[in-house]
Amino acid sequence: MKKTQDQPKQKAEEVVVAEQKNEADTWKLKYLRALADYQNLEKRSDDRVSQVRMYAAEQVLSRLLPVVDTFGKVQEHIKDPGLGLAYKELLSVLAEQGVSRMEVVGKEFNPEEMDCVEVVSGKENEVVEEVVPGYRFRDKVLRVARVKVGASATKSN
Repeated sequence: MKKTQDQPKQKAEEVVVAEQKNEADTWKLKYLRALADYQNLEKRSDDRVSQVRMYAAEQVLSRLLPVVDTFGKVQEHIKDPGLGLAYKELLSVLAEQGVSRMEVVGKEFNPEEMDCVEVVSGKENEVVEEVVPGYRFRDKVLRVARVKVGASATKSN
C-alpha cells in the first residue's frame, strides 16, 4: 500500500519540478532579452557619442579653413621662415585630424566636390585653375574647391 501512496506524491513533485523549470526558463529568456536590449542601447549610445564628436570636430576644422587660406596667401607674399614653419605645422595638425586638400587641377569637373566660378578656354570640362582649395575630412567633403573650368570655343554660323 505504501507504493500506491508514494506514486501520487512523486507525480506531484515531478509536476512542481516541471513548473519550476518552466518558470526558470521563462526568467532566463527575460534576462537574455533584457541583456540584449541593454547591449544594443550601449552600442547606439556609443555610436551617438562618436557622431557628436565627429560633428563637433568637423565644425571646428571647417572654421579653421579660412585661417589656412590666409596663411597660404601670406606665405606666398612674405617669405618668412617662422611663418612658413607655423603654416606647415598648421597643415600637419589638420592632416593628423583627417583633413586633406583635394587635388583638382587637371581633373574632370565634379560638381559634388567643386564649384565653378569661371569658364575659361581650355580642355572641355577639365579644371584649369584652382581659385580656392577644397578639403576633405576623412571621406567627406569639408569644403568644395572653387575652380576655373575649361570649355572649348564653339563656332557659330
